[in-house]
Amino acid sequence: MPIIVNLDVMLAKRKMQSKELAEILDITPVNLSLLKTGKAKGIKFSTLETICKTLDCTPGDILEYRPEE
Repeated sequence: MPIIVNLDVMLAKRKMQSKELAEILDITPVNLSLLKTGKAKGIKFSTLETICKTLDCTPGDILEYRPEE
């Protein structure tokens, strides 16, 4: 898939656990895991906004486009 989710990288940089972010986002750890692994079919802008606000980053820090070869 050409969209890469770098949420794990940002969590590590901010020294935050996935469980803590899931609680802030009010989603289950399983749904956060689906997002982190790129298996989610989509993300709401409000969720992306809360992630960016919580981790003090931009959407470009979390989502990356890499064309398939």
